[in-house]
Amino acid sequence: MRTRFHTRRTLLCAALSTASLLLTPASFAAEPIVIKFSHVVADDTPKGKGANRFKELAQKYTNGAVKVEVYPNSSLYKDKEEIEALQLGAVQILAPSVSKFGPLGVKEYEVFDLPYLFGSYGDLLKVTQGPVGQKLLAKLTPKGVQGLAYWDNGFKALSANTPIKKPDDLKGKKMRIQSSKVLEEQFREVKAIPQVMSFSEVYNALMTGVVDGTENTISNYYTQKVHEVQKHMTLTDHSYIGYAVITNKKFWDGLPPNIREQLEKAMKEATDYTNRIAQEENDKALEAIRASGKTQIYKPTDAEKLAFKRAMLPVHKKMESRVGADTLQLIYKEINFDPDKL
Repeated sequence: MRTRFHTRRTLLCAALSTASLLLTPASFAAEPIVIKFSHVVADDTPKGKGANRFKELAQKYTNGAVKVEVYPNSSLYKDKEEIEALQLGAVQILAPSVSKFGPLGVKEYEVFDLPYLFGSYGDLLKVTQGPVGQKLLAKLTPKGVQGLAYWDNGFKALSANTPIKKPDDLKGKKMRIQSSKVLEEQFREVKAIPQVMSFSEVYNALMTGVVDGTENTISNYYTQKVHEVQKHMTLTDHSYIGYAVITNKKFWDGLPPNIREQLEKAMKEATDYTNRIAQEENDKALEAIRASGKTQIYKPTDAEKLAFKRAMLPVHKKMESRVGADTLQLIYKEINFDPDKL
């Protein structure tokens, strides 16, 4: 097992290697600018397809002056390594889940993890595409990170090897989560046992019983074959998974202005594409899981969903100080949400 020292040394060596490419003699000036885009999901997820669309558009709009290399499925860096790698310059673009910015010191992003905050994509877009979303991206700047865009994935389902029809069905279950204090509190609120784990480790952990269940979007369940090791899935839509596309600020600011302008154009188009296909990809994945016959899919009744809401909404108040009362109230106002009215 690599120690943190060895991991950091590896990242630093990679960063120095990248930096050396920028110091080549003038005779090599025609060499393309290489952008490494690392992510932890499969190519055929909304994020995976978005990364590949950005790759195509970036190379097209810069006439080959930029070469984007996409590394999916944690093939370059795992969850816990990738942001540090970006800060060190070993990789240039990431699209981490917004849940992952807490360890970076920007805990406000965990507001997106609050259960039953967004009732629809419309509510979500008011936040990510509005002033609140831009304010959150700006909070990354002091960390040497430039926020570029928000990419959608979708709303979460719950899964386990036993049926989940009410909050009590989660009691005592070990549930895998991303690293987020809000998600920890969400599962503690329903007497489950949260287990932080890298995305790349989830399948084996479920298969071997290290954890009993998990939460995720349908496309992530399907592309990682999680449905093969979980007998039951409940469409709770209790929370959201989305991504902030980010880059190393020093790298981004150091690009020639005309190149940066074309990359911004490519990113905007890739973002529109990704957000457009997110729901479609989740719908297709749901049908594929249903057709596999390996997982029983359950859609809660209105009364059952209300029971989950009432069980989980106290997390909002408990986590208010962590995500920032001002940020939370801005979102409540933007989407006209009152947690006290059910």
